[in-house]
Amino acid sequence: MNVPVLIVASIMAIVVVAHVFGGARETARIAPNPSAANLTRHWVQAMGAFQMLSVDLLAVTLLLFGVALWDLGPAEDLILKGLIALFCLWGIVWFAQVQWLKRTGAGILQLPHWMIWFFCAGLLFVGL
Repeated sequence: MNVPVLIVASIMAIVVVAHVFGGARETARIAPNPSAANLTRHWVQAMGAFQMLSVDLLAVTLLLFGVALWDLGPAEDLILKGLIALFCLWGIVWFAQVQWLKRTGAGILQLPHWMIWFFCAGLLFVGL
């Protein structure tokens, strides 16, 4: 059993639950007035993209549990290196997006997701 990878898999399982239930509820709260057709269309698109990401997060979580619990042979290193790159990219993109948008109350410390992604990448590196 790969304990660092199991820790990341567990973190990701929590992320999936938080994303599906908490995030969807929060995103639903910002629904525009239905009479604003253009805004409504964009909001529905954002809700769809948000839930598509939930599927991706679940897939990553299941892959991490597979790596943590079973010996996947030589493919394991390749999978972990790919996931390290993915988590690093998530962290970079999240950090850059928050910095680029520069909104009051939505800074890098109020939206610390990037720290979680870099932390997970570091744990996966330890698990190599």
